[in-house]
Formats: sequence, C-alpha cells, structure tokens
Amino acid sequence: MEANVSLGKMLVATIFVAIVISLGSAMWFLVKDKGGSDRMARGLTIRIGLSVALFILLYVLNLAGVIQP
Repeated sequence: MEANVSLGKMLVATIFVAIVISLGSAMWFLVKDKGGSDRMARGLTIRIGLSVALFILLYVLNLAGVIQP
C-alpha cells in the first residue's frame, strides 16, 4: 500500500509540473510570437488536457483509497 501512495503522489506531482511547464511555454509563445501563431493556443490546450487528467487521477486515487482528502 505504501508503494501505491508514493506512486500516486509522484504521478500527481509530475502532472502538476507538466501543467506549469505548459503554461510557461504558452506565455513564452504569447510574448515571442505576439499572437501571430497558434502555438500559444496549443500550449493552453495541452494544459487544459493535463488539468482534466490530473482531476481524473485524483478522483480515481481517492476512490481506490490510495489518497485521503
């Protein structure tokens, strides 16, 4: 059970870091491209997808009893 908790926490932390990196890259493309390309929108779309995945992961880990609210 302890390994499941550590794996769950590691997955949550990894997805959270990926969300922050995606948000940073979208900001970078906003400044660099001055709105002239769709790279910023793609970065924000990836961030939204990762956020949904994080929410689902937290819900499943809670249902499985791996994490507690």
